[in-house]
Amino acid sequence: MSTRDHHEDSSEEMAAGLPPLKWSKETFDGLVRNFKFPASWDARYPDEGQTAADAPTGYITLFWDFFSVGNFRFPATKFFLDILSY
Repeated sequence: MSTRDHHEDSSEEMAAGLPPLKWSKETFDGLVRNFKFPASWDARYPDEGQTAADAPTGYITLFWDFFSVGNFRFPATKFFLDILSY
């Protein structure tokens, strides 16, 4: 089994145990607007029933707490994006 196979299996197992998203589309739209996400980022609100582990290929999951508690801002460093991508 390759590292990639193991990583994909782990993601699927984690997704099975996570609760569905609990915040609203309006809250998401407010986040995008308040933090001035450019349209080119193509920020997406998850479909009903999706979890944080369900980000499409090429996307990362960011949590509200990153911005509100952790003072996270874009543009992010390449190092941080590499960690999120992993």
